[in-house]
Amino acid sequence: MLVALEGLVALGLGVYVAVEAIVGRPESMTSAVAEAGFGLLVGAGLLWVAWGGLFKVERWGRAPSVLTQIFMIPVAVTLIQADRPALGFPLMAVALVGLGVLLAPPTTKALYGEDG
Repeated sequence: MLVALEGLVALGLGVYVAVEAIVGRPESMTSAVAEAGFGLLVGAGLLWVAWGGLFKVERWGRAPSVLTQIFMIPVAVTLIQADRPALGFPLMAVALVGLGVLLAPPTTKALYGEDG
């Protein structure tokens, strides 16, 4: 569920940046298009992993989900160091909770059975 929510947020941010690039005057249109495209791709990818992998209890869904949580930690630290603790600390909390849930024994048992 958390991975799907992260996917929706990334997708929403991608759409927001795309709309702002079209409606507003970004400093760099190239950067705005790249950021929007990245947000849309990451969001779509996370939704695919969530619904195609985790919700269907497919083993392959855990690896990209764990990797996403791991990548969020340095982003959160960077936000905190850039005087954006209101964004960094919640992001850190989401990443750590996500890792905990994805690596928890019940998740392993659901994905890999008794052999996991």
